[in-house]
Amino acid sequence: MVQKVALLTAGGFAPCLSSAIGGLIQRYSELSPDTEIIGYRHGYQGLLTGDFIRVTDEVRANAGLLHEYGGSPLGNSRVKLTNIKDLTKRKLIEKGQDPLQVAADRLVADGVDVLHTIGGDDTNTTAADLAAYLAKHDYGLTVVGLPKTIDNDVIPIRQSLGAWTAAAMGSRFAQNIVAEHNSASRMLIVHEVMGRNCGWLTAATAKAYRDWLDTREWLPEIGLSREAWDVHAVYVPEGHIDLQAESERLKGIMDSVGNVTIFLSEGAGLDSIVGEMEAAGKEVPRDPFGHVKLDKINPGAWFAKEFAELLGAEKVMVQKSGYYSRSAAANQADLDLIKECTDFAVDCALRGESGVIGHDEENDDKLSAIDFQRIKGGKLFDLGTGWYQEMLRGIGQQVPSPTE
Repeated sequence: MVQKVALLTAGGFAPCLSSAIGGLIQRYSELSPDTEIIGYRHGYQGLLTGDFIRVTDEVRANAGLLHEYGGSPLGNSRVKLTNIKDLTKRKLIEKGQDPLQVAADRLVADGVDVLHTIGGDDTNTTAADLAAYLAKHDYGLTVVGLPKTIDNDVIPIRQSLGAWTAAAMGSRFAQNIVAEHNSASRMLIVHEVMGRNCGWLTAATAKAYRDWLDTREWLPEIGLSREAWDVHAVYVPEGHIDLQAESERLKGIMDSVGNVTIFLSEGAGLDSIVGEMEAAGKEVPRDPFGHVKLDKINPGAWFAKEFAELLGAEKVMVQKSGYYSRSAAANQADLDLIKECTDFAVDCALRGESGVIGHDEENDDKLSAIDFQRIKGGKLFDLGTGWYQEMLRGIGQQVPSPTE
C-alpha cells in the first residue's frame, strides 16, 4: 500500500510540468484517494532541505486547473546530487555530507514511499543516481520519472512531454518577429531556438511556422509576399554549417527578396564559438552539470555578426523564443500524451515498478517504465528525417552533412 507520494519538477521549464503534476494528482485521487501527496519545492533543492507543499483536498478537487497553465507551481532548480562541491557552496548540504544520503534520509524522514521526478535527461540521470543509491542501501522506495524536455533529446524516449507545444509556441513567436522583416531595408533576422545538442526543436519550429504560412493568403502586388515571410535557412547542431557557401546563397536571397530570416539552434556551431573564446584566453562559463552557459555565449549574436557583413545587411535583429516557448501551457497533443504517461506512471508506482515513463524507441515504441540506467541525454536529430529534408528543399538549402 502506497501511503505517501512525493512529486518534484527540475531543470528548465517545459510546457508540461504543471499539467503533469495535475495529472498525477488526479490519477492518485482516482485510484488511491487515501495516499498522501506532497511536492518538494524547487526540485532536488527542496528535497535536500525538506521544503515541501502538501496537496490538500482543495488541490485534489481542483487539480484540473493545472492543465491550463505553463511553468511549474512547485518551482524548479538545477541541482545535481553528485556535484558535492556545488551543493556545499550553495549550502544545500554540510561539508562532508553525501548528498545522495541526505536526499535518501530526507525521503525516509518524510515517510515517502514513491518519488515522482518530472524533468529532462539531467533530472532523470540524477534520479537514476538516487534510485541506485536507494536500492543499494535497501531504502525500499519506488522512483518513477516523467521525461520533459523541449529539445526532445532523451534516449530512448520517442517523444518528450512538452516538445510539441514548444515548437508550436516557437512558431507563434516567429509570426510576429518575422513581420519585422521590412522594418528596414536589407533586414537580417536570426530566430534563436533552444537546443544545445539536438536540433529537433529548431527543425520542428521551422516546420510549424512554414505550415502556418501555408494557411495564409498573400498579396505580392503591395509587398505582402510569402518569399519575404519565409524561413531562408535552418541550422541545427547536428549539421555542419558551410559559412561561405551559405553566405553566397543567402546573399542572393537578400538581393532578390530584400530580407533574410534564419532559424538557428542555440547549440549550432557552438564548438567553433567556444574554440574561438578559448583561443582568445577567455573563460567559458559553465553550469553545475558542466554545460556551457548558452545565455552567456550568445550564439545567435555571434552568427548574426558573421552573416551581417557577408550579406550586406543594413539592420540585424536577433530574437530568442526559448522562454516564451518553454513556459507555455501544454497544447492538446501534449495534454493527451501527458495523460497517457501520468496515468501509466501512477499505475507503475502503485505496483512498485521504478523507471522513466515513455514510449521506448528501442522496444517497438511500447509505453514502458524504462530502466533509469538506459536513460541518457544527447539524442541527436536525424538529418535524414523526411519532413526535414523536404523543408530544406523547399527553401533551397542543401541538407547539411553531419558534424564530426
